[in-house]
Amino acid sequence: MAEHTATHPAGGTPPGSLEPLELLYEEAGQPRFGLPPALATAYGGDLGFTPPCVYANFVTSIDGVVALGPEYPSSGSAISGREPADRFVMGLLRACADAVLIGAGTLRATPGHRWTPDHVCPQAAPDFAELRRSLGRATQPDLVVVTASGDVPTEHPALQSGALVATTVDGARRLDGRLPAACTILTAVEGSTLRMADVLAALRAHGRTAVLTEGGPHLIGHLLGEDLLDELFLTTSPVLAGRTDTSRPGLIEGLELLPNRPAWMELISTRRRDSYLFLRYRLRPPRAHAGPESALPR
Repeated sequence: MAEHTATHPAGGTPPGSLEPLELLYEEAGQPRFGLPPALATAYGGDLGFTPPCVYANFVTSIDGVVALGPEYPSSGSAISGREPADRFVMGLLRACADAVLIGAGTLRATPGHRWTPDHVCPQAAPDFAELRRSLGRATQPDLVVVTASGDVPTEHPALQSGALVATTVDGARRLDGRLPAACTILTAVEGSTLRMADVLAALRAHGRTAVLTEGGPHLIGHLLGEDLLDELFLTTSPVLAGRTDTSRPGLIEGLELLPNRPAWMELISTRRRDSYLFLRYRLRPPRAHAGPESALPR
């Protein structure tokens, strides 16, 4: 591992004149897609994944808050301050993915959102489209919503546009006749338990091998509980959120790791824009453990 300064590829103009991220550190030998020049310039270098891969993306306050609670819809925007660099990275990570995986709670907490690259960074839409064509991806990543109970807001515009809903047989019964025609039940298993390994296996059977998850904290806890998370992208926003008696979750909910099951991660990339830090971690194997499963998104 060696630190080096950012280099900007020739011939690229950052989308919408975004100021390029400053590359502070990057581990050598990472996979590279060969980003279109404009995206490589804005990101401060190349990016890539070795499939199959499950990677997460979150923004957190300095004091570790990733959501402000159900009374504050779309609270991720409040935590990030709608920083253009964070929205660009969010769009870029979506543009690399076959599918974007979220829990039902995240769907409910972000009314009006669409989990597409151009929704968060429209000025880079042509470059995102070029990247997806070069990777042989579909026009947009699939949206996959995980719900054990089938409790989802069926009027949400992201579902109206089409999504895969991963649920149990019980959840499928609850959703029968209620989902928009553009939606498909991805996985149904008997009872009230839904394993993320089954969801990912179903996605991979359909060629969806690069999967991005944007939460929420219960979903990432479940992925960690089943040893399924490969990488974590974490934006640290220069803001303090604070807590009183309200529920303001951190990155992981529904799963205890320390002291008996630490999940150590390796820092493989650090970028900066002003006082924002953009960190990329790889989960450090092995993590053999046979503990209780975490609670599923409902």
